[in-house]
Amino acid sequence: MSKTLTVRVDDTTYKKIKSAADAERRTISNFMEYATMSYVENAVFVDEEEMRSITEDAELTDTLKQATSDIKRGRYRIVK
Repeated sequence: MSKTLTVRVDDTTYKKIKSAADAERRTISNFMEYATMSYVENAVFVDEEEMRSITEDAELTDTLKQATSDIKRGRYRIVK
């Protein structure tokens, strides 16, 4: 079932989105859905090949395990 989202953007942002949508012959709504899904799939999630290369990297895996352990023990600091 489709959901409706309301997004508030300034005039400059709207013009850029509208221009991009027009260039791809899409409605603004369709362009926003396409752009959002493209971002989520490409920037947020790791594909199988990339995940395999991460999990097969023993040095990286050890570093991540050590970092997780350090965080659980409170051995970290936030740098601003």
